[in-house]
Amino acid sequence: MKKVALLGDSIRQIGYGLKVPELLGKEYEVFQPEDNCRFVKYTLRMMFDLLQNIKDCDIIHWNNGLWDICRLFEDGEPFTSEQEYVENMIRVATILKGITPNVIFATTTPVRKENPYNRNEDIDRYNALVVPKLKEMGFVINDLNGLIRNDIEKYICDDLIHLTEVGKDICAEQVVRCIKSFG
Repeated sequence: MKKVALLGDSIRQIGYGLKVPELLGKEYEVFQPEDNCRFVKYTLRMMFDLLQNIKDCDIIHWNNGLWDICRLFEDGEPFTSEQEYVENMIRVATILKGITPNVIFATTTPVRKENPYNRNEDIDRYNALVVPKLKEMGFVINDLNGLIRNDIEKYICDDLIHLTEVGKDICAEQVVRCIKSFG
């Protein structure tokens, strides 16, 4: 039996993570934290608490980004600066690679254009900053952004950020394909 960890924000927690264990079947044991991994610095802090649960994982699937790029305040700046995002993503990536060489990073999913706090141009920029660095580290990239971007209205629900049921289904199917690609 292979042990898999799913780490990530609410796109995982209330999205694809609800469906992946069943789709993977009995050949896989799936761990995922009950807590939302939120922004990357929160995930970095969580790693200390999660290490006991993920230390013997064969495969880890991970995403961060929506919380990092959100613009919550009137200063117009994303919650996490580009530099801090990349630095902390590399720190998390290094920890995960120390656990298993089989790590998958899922790109940050797009939002509906009327979302007042998140912008797709920020999502695209942050994905573009981190994906090449993670590829250099040997990560498999699961392009959930590209998958959802094909029909945002169909795959992102009325809250403007989370996956619809159909969005959960197609993301879960793609996550499972990525996990099973490790044999």
